[in-house]
Formats: sequence, structure tokens, C-alpha cells
Amino acid sequence: MSGSDFEEHGRVLFDVFARNCSSRATLEHVTGRWGILALAALRDGTMRFNALRRRVDGVSEKMLAQTLQALERDGFVRRDAQATIPPRVDYSLTPLGEATAKRLFELIEFVEDHMLEVTANQARYDAEK
Repeated sequence: MSGSDFEEHGRVLFDVFARNCSSRATLEHVTGRWGILALAALRDGTMRFNALRRRVDGVSEKMLAQTLQALERDGFVRRDAQATIPPRVDYSLTPLGEATAKRLFELIEFVEDHMLEVTANQARYDAEK
């Protein structure tokens, strides 16, 4: 627990709006540019690293590795390394990751469904500036 996590009636409470709350880092792992895309991509099932990298177009190998490591540490992603030649590493969602990815995918669909409105708003804003 961090200094901003506190207990009330024997329960640990978290407040993402508090500067030092440990939930902020987890929220960043999940909703950061690559975290949200990696979790949403893994909704399709278990993937090897390079397949996931191809699916999340534009992510560097380094950023994807860091993102997956953070998501694994937080318990959203499962990493299964098999001692084969060549080594094989598969990534999949944990139950926590599945529940999170479901919610994130709803957000992704919402944004995609409203992009015509968003682009019209952007054009209007840019024309006024």
C-alpha cells in the first residue's frame, strides 16, 4: 500500500484521484496507449509475442515487452514460457484481464462508433482557431 491507500472498517480503500494512490499506476498500465490495445487484442485468445505485436500495429518491441510485463505483474496477463527450441512464449488474459478487456473493448467500440462526430468536432474546432 502507498501513503494514499487507507483503511476504513478493516478494508483497504483506494482513490485514483489521490496523487500517491497505488491504483493510479495500475490504471495507467491498463489505459495507456499500448495497455488498452494489448488487452483488447488478447480478447481474441492466446497470442505469441510477434503475433501480438503485429496486431497492435505501431508498437515497438521494447514498449510491448514493457507493457506486457507491467500487465503481467498487475495480474491482467498470463505469460507462459515453454522450454522448447526455439523458446515459445504465449500471452493470454487472466480472469481479471478478461473482465478488464471486456470493459475496455466497450470503450473502444464506443469511440469507433462516434468517430464521425469526433472528426466533425475536430474540423469545426480547427476552423475556429
